[in-house]
Amino acid sequence: MKSSKLFRSLLVLPFLAASCGASAHAQTAGVPLAARDGQVTLPYAEQKFRGNVGTTYLNADPAEFPAPIKAPEGAPNVLLVLLDDVGFGQFDVTGGGVPSPALDELAKEGLTFTRFHTTALCSPTRAALLTGRNHNVAGTGVITELATGYDGYTGVIPKDTASFAEILRQNGYVTAWIGKNHNTPIYETSAAGPFDHWPNGLGFDYFYGFMAGDTNQIRPYLFENQTPIGTPDKEGYYLSTDLADHTIDWLKRLEAIQPEKPWFAYLAPAATHAPHQAPKELIAKFKGKFDMGWDAYREQTFKRQKERGIIPADTELTPRPASLPAWDSLNADQKRLYSRMMEVFAAYGEQVDHEVGRVLDYVKTLPDADNTMIIYIVGDNGASAEGGFDGTLNENAFFNQYLMKTEDMIDRIDEIGTELHFNHFPAGWAWAVDTPFQWTKQVASHLGGVRNPMIVKWPARFRKGGEMRTQFLHVIDIAPTILDAAHIPEPRSVNGTAQTPIQGKSFLSVLDDAKAEEVRTSQYFEMFVNRGMYDKGWWAASLAFEPWDPVRGEFDPMKAKWELYNLDEDFSQAKDLAAKNPDKLEELKALWWAEASKNKALPLDWRGAERFSAEGTGKPNLAAGRDSFTYEGVLAGLPESSAPDLKNKSFSVTAKVKIKENANGMIFTQGGNTGGWAFYLKDGQLKAVHNYIDVAVYSVESDSAVPAGEHELKMEFAYEGGKEMGKSGSITLSIDGKAVGSGTIAKTTPFKYSLSENQDVGTDTGTAVTSDYKAPFDFQGELEKVVVELQK
Repeated sequence: MKSSKLFRSLLVLPFLAASCGASAHAQTAGVPLAARDGQVTLPYAEQKFRGNVGTTYLNADPAEFPAPIKAPEGAPNVLLVLLDDVGFGQFDVTGGGVPSPALDELAKEGLTFTRFHTTALCSPTRAALLTGRNHNVAGTGVITELATGYDGYTGVIPKDTASFAEILRQNGYVTAWIGKNHNTPIYETSAAGPFDHWPNGLGFDYFYGFMAGDTNQIRPYLFENQTPIGTPDKEGYYLSTDLADHTIDWLKRLEAIQPEKPWFAYLAPAATHAPHQAPKELIAKFKGKFDMGWDAYREQTFKRQKERGIIPADTELTPRPASLPAWDSLNADQKRLYSRMMEVFAAYGEQVDHEVGRVLDYVKTLPDADNTMIIYIVGDNGASAEGGFDGTLNENAFFNQYLMKTEDMIDRIDEIGTELHFNHFPAGWAWAVDTPFQWTKQVASHLGGVRNPMIVKWPARFRKGGEMRTQFLHVIDIAPTILDAAHIPEPRSVNGTAQTPIQGKSFLSVLDDAKAEEVRTSQYFEMFVNRGMYDKGWWAASLAFEPWDPVRGEFDPMKAKWELYNLDEDFSQAKDLAAKNPDKLEELKALWWAEASKNKALPLDWRGAERFSAEGTGKPNLAAGRDSFTYEGVLAGLPESSAPDLKNKSFSVTAKVKIKENANGMIFTQGGNTGGWAFYLKDGQLKAVHNYIDVAVYSVESDSAVPAGEHELKMEFAYEGGKEMGKSGSITLSIDGKAVGSGTIAKTTPFKYSLSENQDVGTDTGTAVTSDYKAPFDFQGELEKVVVELQK
């Protein structure tokens, strides 16, 4: 029987205090500990041979290999799970209507935290989680696609805020990141790199997942470490299953090869972020389950939360925002469509619960399962309202400032939940699954955007199960807690860069004692100028924009309204006390400005979709400054952010090919079913298609087939919008310089084709731009080169 890591024999030096709250630090065997003021410098100095070297090995001291770095004695394994876009009242574990048997079981075995907080958006929460610093200090005040050049908003995690994974790795852990990575600058996600901001450069020995904010659950574009492995093309594929499989396989390899070495696994499924997709048989299970509508759902969830003690008995249910319609006011088509969207969402949630549950079940079988610390954060922000009032077949439409209407979708209701669409439920459901709080994702000013459940289990440290913890915590508190558990001090310097101190605080004391003192008494919040300030039980809140409004006009943050809540007496933020306590409100407002300045949250920027543009923000772009691009042969998986920008301008695509009669295949595509272009051959016909954000598809084809042989095939798009965005244009197709077809494109996608689709030459690795072909759509013939030329 293998011995537990809990009893590994290690050479231990006296414990050193650490500012991150670590109670002790063990000398790694054979490696000198360079410490100053209780802090180490990483990496540790290399061990050199100190014996006598003779003229031959016969008269030299016996050789000694440098001893490998070992983790401190008793250092636990760590499994960190982070779900995506989850409301506080979504899963059954916290009273919601989506079944969560795996989460329910974990809650019975561990501790459920009901006052844990995120940042209101995914990339910022993940940067704060990995570094233990506030999201702006970690350079990630917003998602990477909307980054600007200010220090708090670059989308680049600075070297002076090293991830705790890097600290663990250099202290004897093996580390893996499996799932979503939305923390690499978008202009660094191509095959050209650089790779120091990829997971392997952020402290992870192994990465398997996708490099985007979201992805099609059935046709994702995946990477293993820094190698693109493309899109799985097999029947019944779902990303959550694949990620669970890879996590289990990684753990099996470790157990077989080096079972005594502690591990850190960061599992970040894409669920339940849009697109909401799940197996048809699982969706069918929920048919009719949400016909009661979002108002009744909230009331039912609120009742269950009180009955189970998840919220205090005196909690008030906050009212529906005035801009959201009452369920009873909807017509029959709206109710049918919206119910279907929630059924799909529930199936999606139950599926990811099951798949993460498989990982939890496997961990239980490990010899050192007791000394495995599981931290399961149920969402990186509140539920998403980015589907708009009516929901959408395409979340990307929202980012292009277009809100779909029921009449745009009702005829395609049976396609919702499949790979054909990037669907997202209505804002009313997002509000509902955030019960009992106000608002949703993006709204950092209110708890609906930042309050997420968390469950922690660590049997070797505490055997308690089924208890609640109500201390106020923030996502930055995870990193120092894990370091504390491993007896690893916060380093002064990492890889030659002096470190900004970790801002989080260890909450190990809270695990032991439900009545332990608060470790976090103050915390600022900011997202899209939605501002919050928590201090000693009080919360000041200023809402700038409703999250379902994609158009952000003029705004003056100095004149914005502020609200005031006493969270010690008002769990759900139901009672605005601003008028009764103006002095307290002014105190917190002043504190917010001080914290915002100190944490690099300034300047405030309330712009919306226009921040996607590199031209408007100055973001680096691999294609910037070029108007001609030549691709020789097949080139797949080039991110949109590193490809020629085809939006709001004229351009041409010219291909030199050699084909047989009735040839098929993709010549050039950028985007997918969320928006974009396709230029291809179908049964010998030359075709060009623009998908306008899954609202309309415009197609032009040649009036005759392309004959067998060598040809120059060309599509020319003449944009007619001038400096306006998203306007019309015309396409001309030609074969060997002779026009063979033309047509009009009534509308074009103005800001973004997708957050996860790519540009492909000679194939289509993502979703199809049009239903006229099925991806992958490899080019049949010889594709000598493709030239894209832009006209400004």
